[in-house]
Amino acid sequence: MAPNNNKTAMKRLVDSLRRPSAAFCLQAAACAVVGWSVWQGAITTKAAAPAAARATAAQPVSAAGHPALSAAPARQPTIAAVGPISDALSTIDVIVSRNDTLDRIFRRLKLNLADLASLRGLPNIRASLDSLRPGESLHLVHKDGALFGFERRLSETQTLKVSRDGGELKADVLQNPVQTKLRTVRGTISSSLFESVEAAGGHDQTAVSLADIFGWDIDFVLDVQPGDSFVVTYPEIWRDGVYVKDGPIEAAEFVNQGKSYRAVRYTDPTGGTHYYAPDGKSLQKAFLRAPVEFTRVSSKFNSARLHPILNTIRAHKGVDYAAPIGTPVHAAGDGHILFAGVMGGYGNVVQIEHSRSITTVYGHLSRFAHGIHTGTHVNQGEVIAYVGMTGLATGPHLHYEYRVNGVFKNPQTVALPGAEPMDPGWHADFVAHAAPLLSSLDPPLGSYLVSR
Repeated sequence: MAPNNNKTAMKRLVDSLRRPSAAFCLQAAACAVVGWSVWQGAITTKAAAPAAARATAAQPVSAAGHPALSAAPARQPTIAAVGPISDALSTIDVIVSRNDTLDRIFRRLKLNLADLASLRGLPNIRASLDSLRPGESLHLVHKDGALFGFERRLSETQTLKVSRDGGELKADVLQNPVQTKLRTVRGTISSSLFESVEAAGGHDQTAVSLADIFGWDIDFVLDVQPGDSFVVTYPEIWRDGVYVKDGPIEAAEFVNQGKSYRAVRYTDPTGGTHYYAPDGKSLQKAFLRAPVEFTRVSSKFNSARLHPILNTIRAHKGVDYAAPIGTPVHAAGDGHILFAGVMGGYGNVVQIEHSRSITTVYGHLSRFAHGIHTGTHVNQGEVIAYVGMTGLATGPHLHYEYRVNGVFKNPQTVALPGAEPMDPGWHADFVAHAAPLLSSLDPPLGSYLVSR
């Protein structure tokens, strides 16, 4: 029986060695928990010890490869606990949608409205928060809905930055560093003004500004012809080596059918900025030459025109500008609305009285601008209505009339009264300011960049 008893005892010993101890099981479970936590990011571990150290700390094993029964528990890795993920700051970049307000954005993102009230209560920034532009980007930083940071670019040169200092919000307006390069572009009209400016290396804004500056003397719908030329000097604005936009035109020349017109931008001592001819006379007139932008003349002033609908010879006492329905119509000059409503063949019409002697008429309108009614005061360039084809009209266009003491005058050729002249006391300062800018319009030909 002794041999059998010895075999039984040996079998029990081997089985006990094959079965992990309770301590080993607890250690394995703890390692599993730690491994899962590290994988989830809730805890971090220190760097592993060198190999020699790991060998020294390793649990001794038996010759058979099993853990020795007398071994001490294995050493656990050192860990440093990190706060839960919700404790970290979160950043959100928001693209402003049409009709968005900060209130709507805060509610949509579930941000603290009390912080919004504090933000709006900061001195001198409320206007910068209430004028959101569709498409612009806002940068917000929060923690569980509490606002910690807010950034909005106010302009190409300024950024509003709000941060939390302790328990309060504070705001700063930071200056964005930009570089300015004064550029002179020359070109010749071959087709449209836009295409010719682009071909010369300019941008659309340059073409629009040229038409605005010389629009009192040149009708850019009717008068501009192939072969006309232009020279324009303006600052380009760059930031971090990237082009941002064009600044206002500083000096320009337009040669129209052989006649040269020059302009210089000048800010007077009172802060008013206008464009003047080289002799100091204001280019601005009391009236715009054309009340719509960049369209075509479909019918000129004519005392014996065949009416397209009535089929009779009937004087055309104005100019028709063909344009798509909805094109804005601008007041040719300052004045008050004498009539706004429906009038026979004119359809929807606006009449503006500018003085006791001058009246302008705008006919076939699709609709009136908001607030336009009899008695309303309007300023030159203000949108008063939109192109349509109401009344006796075969297509969408604006019928425009210019009357002096009740007599119809050709809007394209009538002499327009000038604006107020420059104060004589400013003339010397103007001449000194204008001289280098006017020289930039002279040859040599070709586009060039001058750093300023």
